[in-house]
Amino acid sequence: MAKEQSTVSGTLSRVMVGEIVSSGTRKNWKPTLLPIDPEAVRQLHEWLASDEYDLNGMGCDFQGADLSGGNFSNAWFTDAVLVGVRLVGASFYRADLQSADLTGADLTEADLVKANLDEAVLRSARLDRADMVGASLCDADASGASFRGTRFLGSSLIDTDMRGADLTDAVLDENMFEIKVDDNTVLRGLTGTVFGPITVNNGDSSRELAGAELEAWIGARGGQVQVIPPRRAPQ
Repeated sequence: MAKEQSTVSGTLSRVMVGEIVSSGTRKNWKPTLLPIDPEAVRQLHEWLASDEYDLNGMGCDFQGADLSGGNFSNAWFTDAVLVGVRLVGASFYRADLQSADLTGADLTEADLVKANLDEAVLRSARLDRADMVGASLCDADASGASFRGTRFLGSSLIDTDMRGADLTDAVLDENMFEIKVDDNTVLRGLTGTVFGPITVNNGDSSRELAGAELEAWIGARGGQVQVIPPRRAPQ
């Protein structure tokens, strides 16, 4: 019985793969590689075949896929598994990736403008030159991730774990920047303006840095960031 179920599942997956390859209608874009999981394949198939709704990938497992160049604007990837998935140059404008697992994913030059990445896992992911203007990464785990040349203008980084992350040449502008860093966090060439403080972890101890002290700490590591005071609410 188990062998029969496996055969049926494999046949279903192959049929769906063929349908997707032949019926992509979103500006002729097609996935380079499809996910291993048949449910994720089905969701992609239905989305590609219709221009009437946004992709619903909530809770789906997209492992094994190469979705580079796809336009996933306004899509739902809440709780989705995107571990190791190639998403180079893909657009996630206003997409919901809350709690998604993007460990080791390749988001080089991806459009993540106003994307929701709260509580997402971005461990060792590559987001070099990604556009993250207005994105939210509150409580996200981006430890060991690469953000070389990434634009964070106006994005919210609150309780974001960036220990061991690479922020070389990243650009900030009036960012909430309450991140967690350590001595392995690379800040060379980091520029812009931020609201602090950040938390520097050193083994079992940690300390908060704000204001001029934070500016000096980043400066000593090759960055040039201005810490600005929080805006006061109108009286």
